[in-house]
Amino acid sequence: MQITDRIKNEILTPNDLDAIIVSDPYNFRYLSGSDAEGALLITKEKAHLYTDSRYTIAAKASAGASGFLIHEFTSKNPMKKMVADDAAGLHNIGYEDLFLTVNEFGKFKEALPNAELIPLDTTLNDLRMVKTPEETALLEQAERIGDLAFESIIPLIKPGITELSLAAEIEYAMKRNGAEGFSFETIVASGLNSACPHHRPTERPLEKGDFVTMDFGCIYRGYCSDMTRTVVLGKANDKQKEVYETVRRAQEAGLSALKPGLTGKQIDEVPRNIIKEAGYGEYFGHGLGHSVGLYIHEDPRLSPSEERVIKEGYIETVEPGIYIEGFGGVRIEDMCVVTKDGARSLTHSPKELMEL
Repeated sequence: MQITDRIKNEILTPNDLDAIIVSDPYNFRYLSGSDAEGALLITKEKAHLYTDSRYTIAAKASAGASGFLIHEFTSKNPMKKMVADDAAGLHNIGYEDLFLTVNEFGKFKEALPNAELIPLDTTLNDLRMVKTPEETALLEQAERIGDLAFESIIPLIKPGITELSLAAEIEYAMKRNGAEGFSFETIVASGLNSACPHHRPTERPLEKGDFVTMDFGCIYRGYCSDMTRTVVLGKANDKQKEVYETVRRAQEAGLSALKPGLTGKQIDEVPRNIIKEAGYGEYFGHGLGHSVGLYIHEDPRLSPSEERVIKEGYIETVEPGIYIEGFGGVRIEDMCVVTKDGARSLTHSPKELMEL
């Protein structure tokens, strides 16, 4: 189905819109296939892409092949004027209120004085929730790159290497295996720092007895990966083993609970109750997981507040954790595709406690 037909059938006609303006980079890429910077104007008959000279050749090869009309804007012929010219005579135009700044909205409003600009809320983001088989294959390859990186850096986790150096080695390994970039800033949290779920790596050298939590992901052909593993440097003590095993059991239960027809809240409850029953409920403060696609944190989530129903074709992370200030923390995360009757993990790195 041509993108103009899909937008017409799923967004324009049901919402009584004549066109939509798209500038969020993830929706831009999803709809056009191009990673150019600029904007899209999609009407019931035509799809326009506006960008500058840095991207026009690449945009012609990608979006142009999909039927988009490629327009090159300059300072003398600004993008918003070109959008206004192509939107002349259109009345109801949807815009991305979740992305545009007040300043940018004002410029579009000035350029389109005779049109009513109607907020789209999550309408475009919702289009990206169910992944096609082609998208799932790209996400699976991105996660495979993470698995390869984890395997290759295990021998480097030794006393003396700093969190920053280990993070750099992880990123280099992902690049070496085909990553275009990184889904987010790589997390390496050692010792007491592992009690901070989103710790930024420092010059702290790893020491014997440390928990070492590594949360990382890459971008492959535009699609993101996300995985977390926690190891112990040296021999784990009894408390570390107990905390780790609690998280591991909770994570496995979360994977088993992930299936179509349940809300994100219902799925979140299963591993959360395991952690609570083990006496660590107060130390698991974040949601169980989130969707992943062109952007690393997409909807729907697996969390205590998520009332949306999980569907086949969603990509979700399952990442429970326990974080105890003054002691350390553990998180284990897999990225999964929701199947007809369950979920299939795209992450294959070992999850038994590794004592290095």
